[in-house]
Amino acid sequence: MPKREDTRRPAMGRRTQGFWTMSRSRVVTPLLDRVRTPADLRNFSPEQLRQLADELRAETIDAVSVTGGHLGASLGVVELTVALHAVFDTPADRLIWDVGHQAYPHKILTGRRDRIRTLRQGGGLSGFTRRAESEYDPFGAAHSSTSISAGLGMAVARDLTGRDNHVIAVIGDGAMSAGMAYEAMNNAGARHSQLIVILNDNDMSIAPPVGAMSAYLSRLMSSRSFLSLRELAGRMARMFPKGIERTARRAEEFARGILTGGTLFEELGFYYVGPVDGHNLDHLLPVLRNVREAEERGPILLHVITKKGKGYAPAEAAADKYHGVAKFNVVTGEQAKAPPGPPSYTKVFAESLIAEAEADKRIVAINAAMPSGTGLDKFAARFPDRCFDVGIAEQHAVTFAAGMATEGLKPFCAIYSTFLQRAYDQVVHDVAIQSLPVRFAIDRAGLVGADGATHAGSFDLAYLGCLPGFVLMAPADEAELKHMVATAAAIDDRPSAFRYPRGEGTGVALPAKGEILPIGRGRVLREGAAVAILSLGTRLADALRAAEDLAARGLPATVADARFAKPLDTDLIEQLARHHEVLVIVEEGSVGGFASHVTQHLARRGLLDHGLKLRPMTLPDRFIDHDTHPRQIAEAGLSAKDIVATVLDALGRTLAQVVPA
Repeated sequence: MPKREDTRRPAMGRRTQGFWTMSRSRVVTPLLDRVRTPADLRNFSPEQLRQLADELRAETIDAVSVTGGHLGASLGVVELTVALHAVFDTPADRLIWDVGHQAYPHKILTGRRDRIRTLRQGGGLSGFTRRAESEYDPFGAAHSSTSISAGLGMAVARDLTGRDNHVIAVIGDGAMSAGMAYEAMNNAGARHSQLIVILNDNDMSIAPPVGAMSAYLSRLMSSRSFLSLRELAGRMARMFPKGIERTARRAEEFARGILTGGTLFEELGFYYVGPVDGHNLDHLLPVLRNVREAEERGPILLHVITKKGKGYAPAEAAADKYHGVAKFNVVTGEQAKAPPGPPSYTKVFAESLIAEAEADKRIVAINAAMPSGTGLDKFAARFPDRCFDVGIAEQHAVTFAAGMATEGLKPFCAIYSTFLQRAYDQVVHDVAIQSLPVRFAIDRAGLVGADGATHAGSFDLAYLGCLPGFVLMAPADEAELKHMVATAAAIDDRPSAFRYPRGEGTGVALPAKGEILPIGRGRVLREGAAVAILSLGTRLADALRAAEDLAARGLPATVADARFAKPLDTDLIEQLARHHEVLVIVEEGSVGGFASHVTQHLARRGLLDHGLKLRPMTLPDRFIDHDTHPRQIAEAGLSAKDIVATVLDALGRTLAQVVPA
């Protein structure tokens, strides 16, 4: 085996096996350099696989230091990733990573190493698994808890088509808090389909501490001899009278449950193996081989214990284990800081909600496993008894909030736009139909940059705007957001929602206290003549820039901020339609949202019958890939330049024909 150069950096982190192999110019990875596809791993010895894991961890750290991304979860599964690709025949064997936060080492080993430093960049690799990117990504994922359902679907398809491959779903303990995972396990257990589920447990202590005895038991219980013995015992038990058979079967299952903590999974119909040290290849490799060769049909759950951030001292020491990071210095772990700027919308929401809760003890807050992402960690620090993190369970979060509302509390349900999609039935059935005053704080509305289409808040205006009785708001800036938090707190007879984007505000002065806005009333910020621009949400800044450009071209424009997508400010809309030749409607949402409601109102009022040139500007009818937010806006055709071009096109002119004075 090639001898490795010892170029260790003291600050990189401690290792129990192997050591860091990083030079000042590049990562030194002699074994990883030999890997073109996972098949190359199957010729390596166990010792070489351990060295490969060290190199893979170093390469992952070095790559993410350049791009930013989800580091902690990826570091926690390095050894597991190596072992899975070494044991199973991927891509013929389907390997499904739940969420995809932990898939960076997998991408490196599956022919994408040369592009790994394009991760989450425009035109580069996705931060999640993606079918279009590689045959080694059999299922795209960015929302959690889908892997077991997808894996079961693949397993059933395999059986129906007569194939003989394995299906492996890797799911984290956090993702196991979602009901969908248990729905899938219940179905898999009932079908008795051959499926391997690996529970990557890096946080909640389901099982006793991992040690030599636990590893021995796992190897024993996953071995062919034990499985054969278990089947023989089962056949013998079935010859007993029914009462004795049930007693014998229960005794065997619960004995293993007491030893390993797997009773819950056994009750769902899975054969449980574990826990296994997920960083010890001497334990992982034989257990995975046993699971691969198991002759017993039916689902198997392998419980693997890992540590997020494993092997990189700054990540191990951080509270969030470097779950999501900006670009950082590999030696010190220090992350690049953006220059000081306006507060983020998330921060303004959190501080505004705290201010409202100070004055009203009925205000409570709910989130679905995203306390820091939604800003509710700050609310929880101030009001620990009035803040509820329900785990990855958006459906439960919404109905839980509805139950609170029936008893006179004022629940604010803070969920990203893209995740609220998962609770749509509950929003309709449990909140809207009953007209319960649940307040939805919808973060990450619109395009979201590096997280791409899976996390973009593209559809909330469409899927909430069609619900009767909903109040739906969108602030143009952070001061407006503060007013809308106060407005939502005051709405106590029906559901309401306000959507706001990721990132910093515009830098406007913030009022000391939010004001309650008149429901369904917009505002005019600029008066013009032939052209009117009606904006909803944070596209207002570009609408005002477009108006400046148009004025310089001799076309002064009216600019209005709708504030409310529902109820519509019909008086304002009709005034704009009657007194302008062109009406442009701008929103950072999908087709079927705010502009559709405005257009329908104008059509019903007959205001489209006499020559009004109406131009809706929405997100295009396609998904927009990850990139910087400004580039995404340009690709969507929603920039100030695009607004100007839309106005001129409606007037039958071009940019070249109407030159600024």
